[in-house]
Amino acid sequence: MKIKNFFLHIWLITKHRHTVFIHCCKCGIPIRGLVHDLSKFSPEELFESVRYYTGVRSPIGVCRRETGMSRAWLHHKGRNKHHIEYWLDPDCKVTPMMPYKYAVECVCDKLAATKTYNGKSYQPQMALQHWEKYGKYVNGNPKTMLFIETVFKDLTTKKEKDVLNKKYMKETYRRICLDDNDINTDEH
Repeated sequence: MKIKNFFLHIWLITKHRHTVFIHCCKCGIPIRGLVHDLSKFSPEELFESVRYYTGVRSPIGVCRRETGMSRAWLHHKGRNKHHIEYWLDPDCKVTPMMPYKYAVECVCDKLAATKTYNGKSYQPQMALQHWEKYGKYVNGNPKTMLFIETVFKDLTTKKEKDVLNKKYMKETYRRICLDDNDINTDEH
């Protein structure tokens, strides 16, 4: 494990968390932005991530490709409700829908990761491209999956400020995910 990678990875986590926080604030869930990915600083996640740090892609992904699994990922997804995988249980016939605040945080997370790893070459369609290549193949709740995909599609055709805001997120989540009887997304 290189000391240089330790500091570079801490910088990357901090940059990513800052971007998620900005997005979460725009979407009306600042507390989710503040607490986002704090488990990345735990020994279980930090040391593996430093070891597989490249700066251009997730160390978890690098570790998974190299070793076939990632203990950091198992730790991370089990503690962070903004990951679709948190909500998966192979013993349940129905995958629960992600509550509003976690679904929006999931969007903010994936968008921030795309921006963080692509830097100045980031283009709005990159989040949708990453989603179509990797994200949409997770066996999440169909309504949750459609919500996330819809947001990423809208980011390719609309200005970011027209998508990353509380009104758009609530209306889109309500339209896609909620029954007519469920109107208060603050409780979700």
